[in-house]
Amino acid sequence: MLELRNVSFEVPSENSDNKIIVNNVSFVVPDDKFVVITGPNGSGKSTLAKLIMGIEKPTSGQILFDGVDITEMSITDRAKMGISFAFQQPVRFKGIRVLDMLRLASGKASLSVSEACTYLARVGLCAKDYINREINSSLSGGELKRIEIASVMARGTRLSVFDEPEAGIDLWSFQNLIRVFENMREHTHGSILIISHQERILNIADEIVLISGGKVTTHGRADTILPELLAGTSSDMTLCSRFHEEGGKSDA
Repeated sequence: MLELRNVSFEVPSENSDNKIIVNNVSFVVPDDKFVVITGPNGSGKSTLAKLIMGIEKPTSGQILFDGVDITEMSITDRAKMGISFAFQQPVRFKGIRVLDMLRLASGKASLSVSEACTYLARVGLCAKDYINREINSSLSGGELKRIEIASVMARGTRLSVFDEPEAGIDLWSFQNLIRVFENMREHTHGSILIISHQERILNIADEIVLISGGKVTTHGRADTILPELLAGTSSDMTLCSRFHEEGGKSDA
C-alpha cells in the first residue's frame, strides 16, 4: 500500500544549517489497516501527512503507493491514484454548498440528496440543516471538520489520511467521531492513516507509529505499544506525560 523509504524534510533556518523536521523516516502502511501516527508537539507528525499527500516534497527519500514512486507526483495525481486527505484546519469554499462538495468528493454529479444526507448523518450532522449550506465562514470549525470527514467518506479511496481530526471537535462530536472511524475501519476496503495523540483513537488502531524529534522511535501493533505509552514505560516519556496532562482518558 503506502511505503516511506528514508524520507527526510528540511527547511531553511536563521543559521547556516537547515532545520530537520523529518529525519530519515521509513515505515509501511499495509492494505486494509488502521494506522495512527502519534508523538509530542513539534515531532513532525503533520509534516509527514503533508509529505504523503504531496503538499510538501521530501528533501530526500522516496514515497511509494502500490509500488509506484509518487515522491514527485502532484496532489492531484495522488488523489487520482486513490489518496484522500483531511486537513487539521479545513478549507472554506465560499459559493460551494455542502451538497456540491459531497458530489465532487464522490465523483458522482448525480449523487442524490438522500445519499449525501447519509454521509452527513454519519458524522452527526442533521442533513436538512446543512445540505444546502455554503462551506463558508458561517460554519464553525467543528462543523467544517465533520463536513470534511463526510467528504472523505464519500470519496471512499484506498488510503484516507486525517491530520488531527479531533481538533476543534467538542466532546459529544468526538465520541461520534470515534464511531465514524470504527465504522470506516470495519467497512472501508482501504487503509486509514490518522495523525493523533488521543487515546480513544489510538485504542481502535491496528498499528501505531511513534514519532519523536522527526524520527520513528517505535512502530508496531497497537495492543503492544499503547499500554507501554500509557504506563510510562516507553522511552518517549514526553508523549506519556502529554496524555495525562491533556486528560487523554477523560476527554475521550
